[in-house]
Amino acid sequence: MELGPVLNPVRDLGEFIRDQRTTAQISLRQLAAKAGVSNPYLSQVERGLRKPSADILAQIAHGLQISVESLLTKAGILEHGDDVPDVITAVNADPLLTERQKSSLLEIYRAFRREALLAAPATPTAVEPESAASATHITATTN
Repeated sequence: MELGPVLNPVRDLGEFIRDQRTTAQISLRQLAAKAGVSNPYLSQVERGLRKPSADILAQIAHGLQISVESLLTKAGILEHGDDVPDVITAVNADPLLTERQKSSLLEIYRAFRREALLAAPATPTAVEPESAASATHITATTN
């Protein structure tokens, strides 16, 4: 049985994390400490030998100071598309904002959206996507 197609997404995720780490000029040990995981575990993730949970990915994203949603999308946990409005993507992609600032902005944005959805008539388009709400919760609670 060929394992390449099964392991490629995990390897791609590991390479993405390694690329982000090296671009940020953070050592493996520094990222492991920031993310609250062991050096060997993070090394295995980067080499594609382990597939981390969504919680660990959120911790790694915060350690790298990248958006949790983008890392969860890369991992295949979140689907890219209409689930994440452009505003969320834009805020998370802004390199000038800190993770705390991004989280605060997104929390306010989501509060306004919830308020608007509650005030809107009950239509299929007035329901917030569940996966975006779940990713939001991870972002807001791991700071």
